[in-house]
Amino acid sequence: MSDVAQLLIPAVRWDPTSGFEGERANIEAALAMGVGGFILFGGDQESVRALVKWLQQRSRVPLLIGADMERGAGQQFTGATGLPPLAAIASLGDPDLVRRAARLTAREARTLGVNWDYAPVCDLDVVPENPIVGTRSLGSDPAIVAKLAAEWVDACQSEGVLACAKHFPGHGRTTADSHAELPVVTASADTLHNTDLAPFRAAIDAGVASVMTAHVAYPALDPSGVPATLSREILEWLLRQRLRFDNLVVTDALIMEGVRQGEGAQGTEGAVAVRALQAGCDLLLYPADLRAVEAALRQAVQSRLLDPERVQRSIRRRLKWAQWASPPNEYRRPSGSDVAWGALLADRCVHVVRGAPPPVRGPLEVVVVDDDLGGPYPAPSREPFFDQLRADGRSVTRVETPTGDSRGTVIVALFGDVRAWKGRPGYSPAARQAVAAACDAARRQARDALVLQFSHPRLAAELGPVAPVVSAWGGDSVMQQAAARWIGRKIV
Repeated sequence: MSDVAQLLIPAVRWDPTSGFEGERANIEAALAMGVGGFILFGGDQESVRALVKWLQQRSRVPLLIGADMERGAGQQFTGATGLPPLAAIASLGDPDLVRRAARLTAREARTLGVNWDYAPVCDLDVVPENPIVGTRSLGSDPAIVAKLAAEWVDACQSEGVLACAKHFPGHGRTTADSHAELPVVTASADTLHNTDLAPFRAAIDAGVASVMTAHVAYPALDPSGVPATLSREILEWLLRQRLRFDNLVVTDALIMEGVRQGEGAQGTEGAVAVRALQAGCDLLLYPADLRAVEAALRQAVQSRLLDPERVQRSIRRRLKWAQWASPPNEYRRPSGSDVAWGALLADRCVHVVRGAPPPVRGPLEVVVVDDDLGGPYPAPSREPFFDQLRADGRSVTRVETPTGDSRGTVIVALFGDVRAWKGRPGYSPAARQAVAAACDAARRQARDALVLQFSHPRLAAELGPVAPVVSAWGGDSVMQQAAARWIGRKIV
């Protein structure tokens, strides 16, 4: 066990077949090494609760257990409450809804032992071509996003769960995905200070426990061209000194190409990790080769490439916040009304984007156009939409193209979420063609068609006047179910 290992936060992924068992050897090795926490991806609630309890019992130091829960605990954990994307909640114009969403997320996380939520996203939605922010953002207006981010931070941390403002100093102006390459933001320093940094300032003023760095280069802030994660100019001078942030700085995932391509990092993960700590990061998220990274850090400390006192400050910061985080607490478990509120919130977010939807007539035929396939991780199941319709007593059939077997309304369910490694925010030509073909087939059969898009409302402009369009904002199960309920209410 080495002290420097406490700065590593490796990933644990749930497998639908074997659960967490396939990760057991890696987890044992990480605990023996003395890591400072884990980031969890997936799992049912009981399995996650049991795993986290075991992790904390086996660890020699109190652990930070993190997860991406921008869209509620249900974004990661089966059985927990999923929530609409942040952009959808923000679009309703009520800051209290953001507070309640953060509070519900934190309460459910605590019952699982998860004490660190990698939210809120503080990036501005100012470039429609951005392939990775979109619906994850709280909006485009810096003042509004700043207010809502501060609300999220305060509500989340009032429940004893660390919040995380990301991705500093702002990922909103990129047109490339940092999972796949190093994006460069060419905006001026004045623009960045006056707009993009506003939500981060608000989060810091609200006492946010952690800030996540962007694997993005900002030449106006650091002419060297290195990503913010590796930039001492951005992390030490801007974040630490000018913005007076003295809590945890955590990297975005080290498996991403945006940081691996950073100038001067020599390409190896160990070199990247050393550079990130030199620049001002405290914690290293999702290293792929845990042993190699830990060895590189130990060697850097021994050779004084890394200042030992600098490393100890990071270790003390991590320990402070791991001790601050509240332990699992069943007393503050979300109530049935809390969970029902989450479903009602999703229902409120479904809305007409274009045209006047026709009365919906059954039996329904649904053509699924899935533009989220590919990439290293599977897209969510599309069955919740159909399951909800059938649970509500609706007759529905999934078809490749409208058939002559029904005179009911043709629903085109178009999935086009923001997804890592996808590389684009809009629909592919094949997806647009499939939507047009389904709507044309419905017209030839003298049937009404309705496009139900599970993506940002603005993407409706890419479809042309093929049919009325309703937006459900995203493809998670909670939004599929909300869209199905919307359809059910329109059936005549």
